[in-house]
Amino acid sequence: MASVVEYKGLRAGYHCGYCDSKEGKASCGMWAHSMTVQDYQDLIDRGWRRSGKYVYKPVMNQTCCPQYTIRCQPLQFQPSKSHKKVLKKMLKFLAKGEVPKGSCEDEPMDSTMDDGVAGDFALINKLDIQCDLKTLSDDVKESLESEGKNSKKEEPHELLQSQDSVGEKLGSGEPSHSVKVHTVPKPGKGADLSKPPCRKAKEIRKERKRLKLMQQNPAGELEGFQAQGHPPSLFPPKAKSNQPKSLEDLIFESLPENASHKLEVRVVRSSPPSSQFKATLLESYQVYKRYQMVIHKNSPDTPTESQFTRFLCSSPLEAETPPNGPDCGYGSFHQQYWLDGKIIAVGVIDILPNCVSSVYLYYDPDYSFLSLGVYSALREIAFTRQLHEKTSQLSYYYMGFYIHSCPKMKYKGQYRPSDLLCPETYVWVPIEQCLPSLEHSKYCRFNQDPEAVDEDRSTEPDRLQVFHKRAIMPYGVYKKQQKDPSEEAAVLQYASLVGQKCSERMLLFRN
Repeated sequence: MASVVEYKGLRAGYHCGYCDSKEGKASCGMWAHSMTVQDYQDLIDRGWRRSGKYVYKPVMNQTCCPQYTIRCQPLQFQPSKSHKKVLKKMLKFLAKGEVPKGSCEDEPMDSTMDDGVAGDFALINKLDIQCDLKTLSDDVKESLESEGKNSKKEEPHELLQSQDSVGEKLGSGEPSHSVKVHTVPKPGKGADLSKPPCRKAKEIRKERKRLKLMQQNPAGELEGFQAQGHPPSLFPPKAKSNQPKSLEDLIFESLPENASHKLEVRVVRSSPPSSQFKATLLESYQVYKRYQMVIHKNSPDTPTESQFTRFLCSSPLEAETPPNGPDCGYGSFHQQYWLDGKIIAVGVIDILPNCVSSVYLYYDPDYSFLSLGVYSALREIAFTRQLHEKTSQLSYYYMGFYIHSCPKMKYKGQYRPSDLLCPETYVWVPIEQCLPSLEHSKYCRFNQDPEAVDEDRSTEPDRLQVFHKRAIMPYGVYKKQQKDPSEEAAVLQYASLVGQKCSERMLLFRN
């Protein structure tokens, strides 16, 4: 099925969410009635991003806070000391119920990552929120729905039924096997590990790790990982104690049988909604509502369930399950974090041909002390690595936008190695090469080759596909029927933003 979009043009001057500038945000947007995962992959590789079914692209040289698309390279990713600290904090909480003393560290990913998205959503609410359905004529919808949808219904449903159970294993992070958790050390043996470790205890901790590795049964350990649905290849034997632990080692470290808490991570398809997604929708909404009230100071009557559904559940992405793709298929999903049988956090993600794209995170504020923003990002990186095991081209983790001019939004640059997208030539540049330029100017062209151009720029706009009056036609034919000069300007602007490939594949609806 082809992507069908309705271009809405430039919106400027609306609240940024990242700063108090009077300039405001500037972006171009379109409503997507439907979209293939390949088209969306190509669009985000040109700086586009979605909120619900609204797909938008910041006008980088006009917006107050330029938003650069950022991607992490999970296959080369190594957790930093602060990342390890968050993972250890989670393990201590699961094993012994330990809650960090004092106030929680400021974790930007937990609270401020959403401010800009909330600003975009406010704009969407000002527009006709049902535009993507209402402005598409009944004729368009009928033609789309008659395009073999009935024959597709059974297969995804069966897949989703199995995926619900597979999903629990796929993203499941239930650390459920034994590990020795030290409490109070013997006299003269060093610091109390139930408290934040100091540098002087480093060698003692290393020794304890060596003893633990020697006492563990490697075969039983591998069995435990397989029971959680993780490919053994992701977990190499820990023969050498001087080798740093992998991300998976840190996340899936085994717990004692009498652990205080049980954590599960379930990946459920949100669009079209799977049976498990429908069954947990109300509980998920209640978590989001509390999150908005406590973290973003919203009133109790907002957001409504319908706003929640439009913003975080509705998606234009078509579910696709090719044989060479991941077991769960491509499309939009919710990654639910279940603690002791209740949802405490939800990561909204898109699984695309080349990446896992993080859309949004919300969580129960009662568990802010677990740094769930950072924890969920690390889980999503590990999830991407896992999907790569079967689908080799799926090897990146997209974190949305990097905003260097906003101090609170620089944290995404801490997930290394990562790249930023050049806003003019749409090539990826290592973030280390971009930072010096960003220190001098909010807007930068990262590609250092002055002769380089956008390789997928619109060079033949007449080949752009238009859906008009129940007919699909090239723009070269459509424009002969139009006399309004503003129509041509809008279509050419759309073509320049989506690129030649997408303009020839996607259907631009005009009424």
